[in-house]
Amino acid sequence: MLRFIASLGQQPESPDEAPMTPPTGDVSQTPESRSAGGLTSVFRGLTGSRLVRSPPPQASSTTSPTTANPILGEGSNVSPPNPNYLSPAHLEFFETLKTGTPNDRVAAANSLRYAISDYAPGCVLSVWEAGKDLIDASKSSAARAAGWELLTECVKHPDSTDLERKEYFETISRDAHLDDFHLQLAALVDLTKNGRDLSGFDYDVIPLLAEWLEKVFETVRAARKAATKGIKKGKPVPATGEDKNLAQLFNFIMDIIKFNFNVAKEAAVSALLDGVINICNATSHEEDLTACISVINSIVTFGAIPNDKLKPCVQVLSSIYCFVPQLQKVAWHTLGILCRLHNGQETVRILLAILRNPPKAPPMDSNRGARDVRGALSVLQKLLSKTTEKGYPPVPVVLLMEGLAMVVKTYSSMTTRTSVLSVINSLFANGSQRPHHSVVEEDWSELLDIAAKCASVLPTSTGDGYDSGFLAPSASDSKHREQVKLLNDELTLAISHVEYFLRGDQSDFTQRHSCVSFLTSVHQFLPDSAARIIMDYLKEFRCCMPSDNKWESNLHLVMSSFFKNQRYNTETRLQAMAIVRESYDMVEIVADQLEEGATTKFVKSIFAEISEESDIAVLREALDLVVMMAVSAPMSLFEFIIDSLRIIVNNDRLRSPISPPTNVVLGSNPGLGEAGSETPLKSPSDIITTAYVRIFMQTMHSDSAKTVRIYNLLVNIAKSRACETDARLTAMKLLFRLRADWGNNIFLVPCTYSERMASYLCRTKASLARRRKEDHAQRSRPSARPARGVSFGTHGQAADRNTPTRSSSGAKPPPPRYQQLWMLPDADALPEEVSAKSSPILLSHADDSAKTRTKKQTILNMASWLDALLYLLQQGSDWEVYSFVLVHLPSQLSNHAIFRDAIPQIQDLRKIICDRIKTSGFQEPPDVIGLRKSDVALCLFQLLSTIISYHNHFQKTDEDEIVASFLLGLNIWDRSYRCCIHAIAVCAHELPMSTSKSLVPILNRMAQIISQPVVSIHILEFLACLSRMPALYSHFREEEYRIVFGICFRYLQYVRDKKQSQRVSISVPPTPATAAHTNGTDASLNNPNASEDLPQYVYALAYHVITFWFHQIRLPDRASYVHMITKQLFSDVDGTNTIEEQAETTIDFMQRIAFADNDESIADPLFTEERFGPINTKSWIVGQSIVTIRQAASSGWSQITKRQASGTSSFTIRESLKPPPPHQVQSQPHTNREGKLLTNVDILPSHLMVHLFNIAPQTESVLRPIPLPDNDNVKRSLRLFDHSSTVDNHKVGVIYIGDGQTKETEILANVSGSREYVEFLNGLGTLTRLKSSNFNTAGLDREYDTDGKYTFCWRDKVTEIVFHVTTQMPTNLDHDAQCINKKKHIGNDYVNIIFNDSGLPFYFDTFPGDFNFVKIVITPESRASFTASRAKSMDGMQQTFYKVHVMSKPGFPEISPASETKMVSLESLPEFVRLLALNASVFSNVWANRDGEHISSWRGRLRDIKRLREKYAPKPTTTSAAGGITPTGISPSPPGTSLGVMGGDPTRGAMAAAAGTGPGSIRDSFGSFRRSSVATFFTNTSEQTSHRSSVLSTTNTADTELIPSSGMESIVETLDFSRWA
Repeated sequence: MLRFIASLGQQPESPDEAPMTPPTGDVSQTPESRSAGGLTSVFRGLTGSRLVRSPPPQASSTTSPTTANPILGEGSNVSPPNPNYLSPAHLEFFETLKTGTPNDRVAAANSLRYAISDYAPGCVLSVWEAGKDLIDASKSSAARAAGWELLTECVKHPDSTDLERKEYFETISRDAHLDDFHLQLAALVDLTKNGRDLSGFDYDVIPLLAEWLEKVFETVRAARKAATKGIKKGKPVPATGEDKNLAQLFNFIMDIIKFNFNVAKEAAVSALLDGVINICNATSHEEDLTACISVINSIVTFGAIPNDKLKPCVQVLSSIYCFVPQLQKVAWHTLGILCRLHNGQETVRILLAILRNPPKAPPMDSNRGARDVRGALSVLQKLLSKTTEKGYPPVPVVLLMEGLAMVVKTYSSMTTRTSVLSVINSLFANGSQRPHHSVVEEDWSELLDIAAKCASVLPTSTGDGYDSGFLAPSASDSKHREQVKLLNDELTLAISHVEYFLRGDQSDFTQRHSCVSFLTSVHQFLPDSAARIIMDYLKEFRCCMPSDNKWESNLHLVMSSFFKNQRYNTETRLQAMAIVRESYDMVEIVADQLEEGATTKFVKSIFAEISEESDIAVLREALDLVVMMAVSAPMSLFEFIIDSLRIIVNNDRLRSPISPPTNVVLGSNPGLGEAGSETPLKSPSDIITTAYVRIFMQTMHSDSAKTVRIYNLLVNIAKSRACETDARLTAMKLLFRLRADWGNNIFLVPCTYSERMASYLCRTKASLARRRKEDHAQRSRPSARPARGVSFGTHGQAADRNTPTRSSSGAKPPPPRYQQLWMLPDADALPEEVSAKSSPILLSHADDSAKTRTKKQTILNMASWLDALLYLLQQGSDWEVYSFVLVHLPSQLSNHAIFRDAIPQIQDLRKIICDRIKTSGFQEPPDVIGLRKSDVALCLFQLLSTIISYHNHFQKTDEDEIVASFLLGLNIWDRSYRCCIHAIAVCAHELPMSTSKSLVPILNRMAQIISQPVVSIHILEFLACLSRMPALYSHFREEEYRIVFGICFRYLQYVRDKKQSQRVSISVPPTPATAAHTNGTDASLNNPNASEDLPQYVYALAYHVITFWFHQIRLPDRASYVHMITKQLFSDVDGTNTIEEQAETTIDFMQRIAFADNDESIADPLFTEERFGPINTKSWIVGQSIVTIRQAASSGWSQITKRQASGTSSFTIRESLKPPPPHQVQSQPHTNREGKLLTNVDILPSHLMVHLFNIAPQTESVLRPIPLPDNDNVKRSLRLFDHSSTVDNHKVGVIYIGDGQTKETEILANVSGSREYVEFLNGLGTLTRLKSSNFNTAGLDREYDTDGKYTFCWRDKVTEIVFHVTTQMPTNLDHDAQCINKKKHIGNDYVNIIFNDSGLPFYFDTFPGDFNFVKIVITPESRASFTASRAKSMDGMQQTFYKVHVMSKPGFPEISPASETKMVSLESLPEFVRLLALNASVFSNVWANRDGEHISSWRGRLRDIKRLREKYAPKPTTTSAAGGITPTGISPSPPGTSLGVMGGDPTRGAMAAAAGTGPGSIRDSFGSFRRSSVATFFTNTSEQTSHRSSVLSTTNTADTELIPSSGMESIVETLDFSRWA
């Protein structure tokens, strides 16, 4: 049927394909049978039309046992027939049929079939058994034909029993050759006597027919397809034999239904109907559809349709009735019977259900859902014309209207809406212009609203009127033109009906308002008469007067739809003008009661398009009203207003060029003038630009066309040099505040948060005050040297630009005082309050406008704005404009969504910035303001840092240029050191390949600027982060690693020097780096400098970098670095007889990993006395470790546990004993003092200690192991030591802020987050079970899950971080409304990570707390609601970028690469933030203990070991003359210093005493080395040699400052375990 429907409108079928007529002898065609059928239907309707499911009684056999044929099935032995039953000739044929050749058997079968009727049934069955194999598919066609003809004659025998008929039926039912189906069907027809007799197989026929119907139809389809090949389109296709078979099968099915439906099972009927319905849906032939309708009609007439098949039958019949005009009568005949029977109401309910629940499918007529809907509409429309007196069921109009509304909502195709409108017209015209009786008492508003929606898909002309002859550009084909015409005809008919009702008697007509509203909604298509009816109504009820609530919209309707529309005739337009004139008179009368200026506004709205006058003075005086008019006016009036305003802007451009610029204020004192202190009058251009801004802000949520128009004007103003500077800044204040959310909807932000950038150019009050103070101090200081010319592109190029000079020609007049036109923060940047909502009509990007954009939505061309900015950056501009761009552009670029359609401009911007940095070709600030070119470069680097986030759109060479630009910043401008280091840290995550390529030059440059204290922490933090990204430096050689270690050693020297200077209270003169002042210091200098005020952090960070970089060295190469590192850690002490604990723990860690990458080991839990016998245990202090030996006395197995500061190692070994010779005397058994025999004392723990850990003879006491007593105190100490962590533990809070959340309680109550948040957590650490965990959970409960079941953790060989994730913690607002349980954790965390999905700015005091020092705020680059973020694809998530900003507590130093906002992708975000949090936590620990010291876990373990040594070591006996410690004694350790340096280390003192040198000689010998140049240090070839060369050669090169051999050298040699390991 689908193909038949698709073929509508094509050439008609040939006469050969006429529908098959029933046989003339069909009983159902006689009047009597039809009458009986009708009575039967009535009877079945009264009895419920139940199908007969019980089988009929079994027919008794009429044959006696002696005459019955025993052959009932295949495989049975057939007795030869009795000769008395067959004539001799037939007996001969019978024998030939059994055993003859194939041809003889065919001849015998043809001979016997003529005599079948003369013999007994048993003899007939014997004959058939002899020839039944002839019908096998493998036989020849002649044999099969003979066999089927023989079978046909056999089944006709009148005396066959039921069992014999069952045997024949089973034979016929078997699969046969496809070419024999007509014979197979003929045999079944004869067996059933044309469907009248089914005895023996009553319940098996209909299932067989359903199966045959499916197979035969498939055969027919294949035959038709083959028959159409080679026939030209449009030519008739001759009928095939398969078509005739299908027709005969349909006839036979109808006979079966007609005569034997009482024995049909419901399941069989359902299967048969399924086949019929499938044929209807698959065929395009009218004969097939007619036959299918006949079958359904037979079932309805002689039986009943099963309940579950009623709906598909109704759907098929309705579709045929709607789409096949030739079969409408036939289909309606069956539908009419259905509707008049007992299930008539059910049929109506099905039709209404199709309308009320239409399939959610595209609105296409070829769609199955649309076809069912249109079919249901056609049948319901037919039913509306029938009466209940004739037995037809009523159609509930309320449900019908509900269904029509749902259809219009679901489908927008013209054909479907034409059908809906046709049904509505049927309700309005039931006969002679009278509404249907069912809608007379109903409210018509809903029905007319549906009709209006149907008309909404009609295209309109370019004007407001409708042209019946117009065609849209996409509807040029005749089919679309016909659809438009049909829908327009129905709409015209509906309008005529409504017009007729409105022109009638209105006294009792209650639907007048609904009818007028309908005409108003379709005003584009109204004729003149209907338009006059609307205006008569508006005039009668004074709807266009100010007293009416909708008078303005009504008046607009009259003006735009009737008055301005030239389609209407003169009379209609004059009537509209009369209404407008009457309304104007009333407005004039009540003007004092309306809003101020309403008359002017009304006049402008009337005469805007026809008036040629443009009075600038009036517009200027009434600017606020003009804005209101522009917002509410139609686009034509809006254009008029804009053109009028542009005249003012054009006139303003033509003013005299000799007038002074508005941004300079003449005065006696040169320098900077604060914006607003002497603010000049605004220019006319600025006033108009402010009006443009207001119009933009008021229309951006309602009218995209107006907004786009204003946007283009503002971009042109900002770009044009001819416009006044203040007007350009006003335009930029709006344009730079444009943002887009995740859905690309544009919105405005009240603040750009660019104060940090503004401070670089003295555009904040604090930075400006600081600059003024510096300028005053500089002017009061005498000049040390004459002013030099400015040299571009050189380091320190403009250091003396502001130095006053004396001119030989006399005093010059002071320069004009520079007036800054903008400052930050600027609370009045925008003239109106900013809405937090996104514009529903303005988009920055649309993936597929046809699917994702509505008609009202418009894409704002942000590329034009970027083009304007590129022009300003390339061509230069007024400094006020140029500086405004530098400060505000990075903030806007951080919002990727706003520039999704401006990628080429982003690429150009990157190229321009890189080129300007490379050539120093950017614009310089005016001399009068005192800024340097390096200040501008700093802004460019910040801008380039933001551009990194667009790297997905760059080529590899582009990325290389970005990294090279930051490297250039490290080489040229000292002001940009820190910014470039931070940017390179981001590049390491986002541009790893380019960073790796330039990494060696970067490290070399960092090694050259390490004397700058302001960058010390940032360099070390960069190295710390870099150490955890081994892929970047996988190509490193020994020289590059030595650069990294050399940087750390220099910073350690810096801390030691600072500590020494503090100890002796000597003021160190400032170095050139510290004395050099950088003009225009930024806001970060308000906070303490970490490297100056807290050298402990530099100290800890340097050791941290050394530790991690040593661990990252390839395992085979690590030993070659041990000597160099050891020498540097112990060769430059601070002048006391001490060794730094950090140095000791570092060497300890190096020992553990120098030759293996194994983690810590634990004691074997299976090493027990039950398995190994008695075990003896003993512990010693060996060096800086605790060695415990558990010795199995009898088996020889030993377990050695070595506890060190950096970890614990455990080994299980066994001494392999050599068997004694036979003549060796056995040792005597041991006895105790009482004489009892001792057992299991063959090996003691001291045996291994003596052999493995001691060297004899021992000349120094420090080398001797110190045995520990086996008492409870030692055991307790060892247990506590084992519980101490071997890594530094850190705890970091993670807080999720949901959409629109600002309060602490609602934020902490979150139990889940966005998908990006979950992805971030998964990358941040590993989800770990808390209960029964064996690590430090940082205060989280490990027993009762009170803090949640899981948390995220991260750990390496040195550090462990436990994240306090608030969404992982239980939330019970009934018992803990303030979420105190969560707050007790995050409130005590020094560092908190804030995942801000609120779409609002985050403030540091949102979570008040004394211990929260650092908050790492993560904000999506484009805000998105919680539900919107769930719609993101995984690919879209990975491409998302986030703004990362580290916020510090007031007074807390800024120590992070993200102290200025950085853009990081979600892929790199977890690692980047984790490194930030780790460094911040380390610094916070040092900061919190700045009055004392922060003890790391390694140092704590080391101190525990030293305490045991001091407690159990032998007491000293004598001292040397020099005051040192003799080899026989040891002195106790003094307490540590503020730098964490432990005093009085015995090993250190003993070694120094043994070498005969004191601390003074040590420092003197290395003083020159500390002061040597970095370049000399890095080129020390003796330190760059491998481990092997360091052992075999002691030769030093001439360019290295040699260190004399002394006691310190022996100490280094002793500590260098690589020499002997």
